Amino acid sequence: MARRYDCSDATDRAAGLREAASAVRRGELVVLPTDTVYGIGADAFSSEAVGDLLEAKGRGRNMPSPVLIGSPNTLHGLVTDFSEQAWELVDAFWPGALTLVARHQPSLQWDLGDTRGTVAIRMPLHPVAIELLTVTGPMAVSSANLTGHPSPQDCDAAQEMLGDSVAIYLDAGPTPAAVPSSIVDVTGKLPVLLRAGAISADQLREVVPDLEVSS
Repeated sequence: MARRYDCSDATDRAAGLREAASAVRRGELVVLPTDTVYGIGADAFSSEAVGDLLEAKGRGRNMPSPVLIGSPNTLHGLVTDFSEQAWELVDAFWPGALTLVARHQPSLQWDLGDTRGTVAIRMPLHPVAIELLTVTGPMAVSSANLTGHPSPQDCDAAQEMLGDSVAIYLDAGPTPAAVPSSIVDVTGKLPVLLRAGAISADQLREVVPDLEVSS
């Protein structure tokens, strides 16, 4: 039976974050707010939990889960060949609605799907999400919707779609925007905008002028 916590109440928020962290450690799924939409999350290093996440969404391994982190410092243990331009993007837009596709450390024991040695990674600008990620470490987090359905901006919509496949719901009210994060690939010599979202190409070019846009 799923449990839901009201993060507008300090006592309920503390209890919810504690229970969500425990659920993640047990390999269970949680729903959490971000600065874009609500996400469904699992321990990034539990292949079984990530598999459950993809199954809950009705999503195949060909659409691997992104990873959310609570601090840019976490990147040092997760990615390799991270360019100076990539760090400039982190400095300018994190925490925020920018997802970076980078090469992950080959030694990492995780299975996020068919990633081909890369990981899509982001630090969200939401206090509840950051507080949870600070405790749990990196989480595989995808939008909290069934594949093909709209991404939820509130906890009700997420719970209606995902039900008891999720152990804990953290309700922090409506998210600020339904616009997804922008995705930039930083695995090559030049950064490439794969998906335009909350951060425009013009804003990104103020930081990395040679940004390319995927056709």
